[in-house]
This record gives sequence, C-alpha cells and structure tokens, in this order.
Amino acid sequence: MALDQSFVGRTYPPTEPYEVGREKIREFAEAVGDANPVYTDPEAAKALGYSDVIAPPTFVFSITFRAAGQVVQDPQLGLDYSRVVHGDQKFAYRRPVRAGDRLTVTSTIEAIKSLAGNDIVDIRGDVHDEAGELVVSALTKLVSRAADVAEGA
Repeated sequence: MALDQSFVGRTYPPTEPYEVGREKIREFAEAVGDANPVYTDPEAAKALGYSDVIAPPTFVFSITFRAAGQVVQDPQLGLDYSRVVHGDQKFAYRRPVRAGDRLTVTSTIEAIKSLAGNDIVDIRGDVHDEAGELVVSALTKLVSRAADVAEGA
C-alpha cells in the first residue's frame, strides 16, 4: 500500500544528545578496518589541526539511523519495517565529527514514492552539535519491499 504523500516535509523532534567518545571512534574505525591514526591518536589529529581525534565519515550512521527510527515507528505513516531494506546512504559534511561532540539528530521525511509496489522513503537526518551548528546531514533511503504475490495469496 502506497504511503501518504502528506508526510513529506514532516520533521520529528531532535534526539537526546549523543556524546562522541574516543573509545567509540576507535571501536568504529577498527570495525570498518580503517587504521588512519587521526581516528585513534590525539597527537596525529592535532597535527592536522583538529582539537581531538575525529570519527570516520560513516560513524554518524549509527546515530542517524537510530534517529530515523522515529520515522519508521510512526504508526500514522504505516511503514512495514519487517519489509524494509536500506537502499542508499549519503553524507554531506560541514565539519568532521570529533571526540567530545554532543550531537543531536533531527529527522525529516524528504520524499516518499512508490515504485513497482515498493514504498521508498528518503529521510534527511541533520546532525547538530551542542551549539546548534550543523555538523553533517545524512541522507538515508529506505525501501519497503512489496509483498510477494505468493505471500498475498
């Protein structure tokens, strides 16, 4: 069933602040196999002009995808999460995420479309620091797959 287009533009409340820790950055860099010392060594980060270690570019996915849960779980939208797959992800950075940042995410539905029975929802997650400055916008595409014909029978 096609999702209601009137949800396009709907913005959800900001999340509680997430404090970015050095250890979380190190764990993430290790998990994705990125040995760049700017992610683990404060001195290496300072040598490049940063106040502390910075996070790999995809680090914010963990907080923006969690924030997108507000959209997914909105009963009025009616998205069937049991059929959802992650379709695409893009990031538009203003500055790197740094250890010590306290970040909030505000999710907005950018687009809703239906294609071959699949519902496609584009969500923009704007990540702000404690001062209210935009750090990065994460653009997430979720696809709710159409029910198989055999399932509907």
